[in-house]
Amino acid sequence: MELRDEVYREMALLRDRMPDVDGSVACSVDGILIASDLTGNAEQTGALSSAVLALSRRMTGIAGKGLLEETLISGTNGYAAFYAAGPKIVLTVLARPGTNLGLLRLEGRKTAASVAAVTERMSANH
Repeated sequence: MELRDEVYREMALLRDRMPDVDGSVACSVDGILIASDLTGNAEQTGALSSAVLALSRRMTGIAGKGLLEETLISGTNGYAAFYAAGPKIVLTVLARPGTNLGLLRLEGRKTAASVAAVTERMSANH
């Protein structure tokens, strides 16, 4: 199975656990799309996600707050949450207004950890 398929499977599991999730995008830290279940703008979302991850990591470091866990953007129509999925991938999760943010944080981190594990396993096999 390819990396894209495995990552997409993790995204589907996230949607099963969190019905308020509109979609997810996984991309490399360089902004190259790996997998997406969004209906549109996946490429652009991936590119911007890599920039958000880089800025968030830098800010966390400058502020002396340790390693980045997540970045959450709250808008009038919902949320965009960004997770480092290992050192080379960013997972972006888009959710509807009214989403349980505590659950989003837990499930987003869990999915990011699963994506990181898949990536590491597949890298070791190649």
